[in-house]
Amino acid sequence: MRKSAMVLFGSACLWVTPSMAQAGDVPDLPVFASPERDPSAHLSIVIPIRPEAEPVVLHVTPDGSDAGDGTAQSPVATFERAQELVRTLNGTRDVTVRVAAGAYRLDRPLRFAAVDGGRNGHVVRWEGEEGAYPVISGGVPVTGWTAVDAAEHIWRADIPKGADPRQLSVDGQLAPRARIEIPRSAVRFETWGLQILDPEWRALAQLADQDRIEVEGMSWFTHRHAMVDRIEGDRIVMQQPGWRNNLVGYDTLARPISKEVARLFLVNSRAFLREAGQWHADPAQGHLYYRAAEGQDVNRSLVEMPVLEHLVSIGGTIDDPVRDLQFRGLDFRHTSWLQPSGNEGYASQQSGSYISGELAGYPADPIRDCSWGCPAFEKRRNHWQQQPAAIQLSAATRVVFDDNRFSQLGQIALGIGNNPEAHETGVGLGTTAIEVTRNRFTDLAGGAIMVGGIVRDAHHPSRPELGVRDILIRDNLVSNISHDYKEQAAILVTYATGAIIMNNDISDAPYDGIDVGWGWGINDPGGSPEYYRWHRSYYDDPENLIYDTPTILRDTVIVGNRVGRVKQWFPDGGAIYHLSADPGALIARNYVYDVRGTGGIAIYLDEGSRHVTVRENVIDRVGGVWLNLNSQDAIAPRRTALDNTATGNWYNSGRLQGNWTPFLNNRAEGNIEVEGQEWPAEAQAVIDDSGVRPVEDAGE
Repeated sequence: MRKSAMVLFGSACLWVTPSMAQAGDVPDLPVFASPERDPSAHLSIVIPIRPEAEPVVLHVTPDGSDAGDGTAQSPVATFERAQELVRTLNGTRDVTVRVAAGAYRLDRPLRFAAVDGGRNGHVVRWEGEEGAYPVISGGVPVTGWTAVDAAEHIWRADIPKGADPRQLSVDGQLAPRARIEIPRSAVRFETWGLQILDPEWRALAQLADQDRIEVEGMSWFTHRHAMVDRIEGDRIVMQQPGWRNNLVGYDTLARPISKEVARLFLVNSRAFLREAGQWHADPAQGHLYYRAAEGQDVNRSLVEMPVLEHLVSIGGTIDDPVRDLQFRGLDFRHTSWLQPSGNEGYASQQSGSYISGELAGYPADPIRDCSWGCPAFEKRRNHWQQQPAAIQLSAATRVVFDDNRFSQLGQIALGIGNNPEAHETGVGLGTTAIEVTRNRFTDLAGGAIMVGGIVRDAHHPSRPELGVRDILIRDNLVSNISHDYKEQAAILVTYATGAIIMNNDISDAPYDGIDVGWGWGINDPGGSPEYYRWHRSYYDDPENLIYDTPTILRDTVIVGNRVGRVKQWFPDGGAIYHLSADPGALIARNYVYDVRGTGGIAIYLDEGSRHVTVRENVIDRVGGVWLNLNSQDAIAPRRTALDNTATGNWYNSGRLQGNWTPFLNNRAEGNIEVEGQEWPAEAQAVIDDSGVRPVEDAGE
């Protein structure tokens, strides 16, 4: 009779046979019974498991004292003091920092380095008290308002001299800065600025603080910002290099892709306080002005002015990343990224990327020669910068953001593994096993989440540790975002391996809901023929390589999301948008609704999209195209968008667009057009299951 033993490791069982033991395949384990003592029974070897010690709990309260020891009886008052205590414990124990209800106003951003995470396999958790959502604020309240112009409902309050924020919160919502729209026909664009053609606008030369006035322009997919230097008669002279950088590339200030949808604004002068809810700061005098609604007493409103440019920076080094750090039940508010208020402006390219500095080989006539790309512009592609997020995470692994709130932030809320310059640590990329679950992102100046970088190390890392991998974005609510940087998608993933974007609810956004991919195919194996010499001259620059190896973008999953009322400003892009090669990519069982306008696109596979499966999505009330493939037919027979499949999708509006042919190995088949709201049961199940799930259904 063959005898065996069952070894119990917690809940796992290992059957051990005599042959295994003779072969030395069994570790040296204590034996509590033997076949010789009971030949008729299997041998059960039970290994006692040492119970994990309970985590140490430290307490932070607004009325605590940093002289305390962090116990419930003696809580500390600041996060910095709690960090000091964590560092004495996290090498040997799990640590939970419990944050009591209230507001914690920071005078400098919080910094979490490798020493602040879990060490030696332990975990550090920062948690708000159940249901409290304590506020971590980078702002200060503004009080003591006085009505200074009763007829126009203008109020004024004192602020510190020199304070010059780009955002302001009133009663929990971002308020717009003072601005007016100027017809594009009233001016002519020049390399030095704007030539005023309409005499009615020459009164601008009488305005005070002219170097604080901002020009904003938007058209097809960019939202550009540049600062005025001075106004002389009929000339608005602009600050450089921001203005010059906004004249090159695509969809530029001077030559937008569509003049019919292009708009131009002048921002940030007290003279522009024309509408209720607008505000203006005077840093020289230390005054803040607000135009109230009729009957509104601003002294009864909660007004918050941000003073920090970002709130939290999390990151170690590539060799020693932050590990095992979690944030739950916290409320992040009040930042203002100030770079666009300087001479660089914000030369937007797409979804949080921008050009800065002086461009080598800048064309003599950029409006004529570089409004559809040019060598000077193409040379800079791998040097574009990214907007720093309010909460920044890089050089980190096993970090969790769960059940937090992000609101009233002056830029992208959460940045994960972005370019080095987008992180206060100076170390970018290098993020793995990150979870962003069950959070609420609302009322933001920029997008909600930006994952990945756009420099060369982002798409082809020089070290494996630089890669961005295994990012889970699940069950988040994203709404009412991108107020001041309208070109930013709600959720953007540039280059990452194995990103999962699942069961999020995204609505009310000026641009795209979910964007995945970067590079327009230029960094994929073999490059893109669209960017060869006879088209865009990208590869003329010897630093712009034609790679034989793929980028790290692969195995993206976009599933179960509910995306609607997006693309409210821009014709370009899609509610769900994809770019470049992504082997293993899956866009499935999403519900896309209310994408209006003749240019409205529900799902868009843009330049170089390859290996993408689009299946079982429900498209409801889309104005233009339910599925678009940019197959770049103008360069046929050269091929860029290949090996894509669209099958089993339901749609009640819009058309299929692009080259779905065997020549490109693109297949669109078995898709079902539905009349009105007569969805079949399978489609209705997709609608019902989309978006944020109840906790019990999410497996929490």
